[in-house]
Amino acid sequence: MVKLKYQNVLDLGLSLEVKNGEVREENNVLYIKGTTKNQYEKNLLWDEIKKMGGENPTDIVADILVEDTTVFAKHIVKKGESLSKIAKKYYGNPMKYVAIFNANKNILKNPDVIYPDQELIIPNL
Repeated sequence: MVKLKYQNVLDLGLSLEVKNGEVREENNVLYIKGTTKNQYEKNLLWDEIKKMGGENPTDIVADILVEDTTVFAKHIVKKGESLSKIAKKYYGNPMKYVAIFNANKNILKNPDVIYPDQELIIPNL
């Protein structure tokens, strides 16, 4: 029953390709474990857990590790995106585009010029 409640979390874990994933249900508590690629993906999973179970759910225990803690995320630029749109997606604040620009000065020369298919580092703040 509790597994069904958190099915969206499990589906998200599959779509994010969480490594070493384990799921078990015991005494009406769901235990999940796995490793995400980065902190952003871990945050996505926790946001989904909270959406389904509230701010402090008692029917799920999640042990989510992060494979690469040196960056918040990596992002492949899509047509029509800007650094401010990307900053809003990851940080919730478009003005944080400067942090993304500074972390990618090896490939970006101007914060107003990015190209589709560029892989950007989204730094930890």
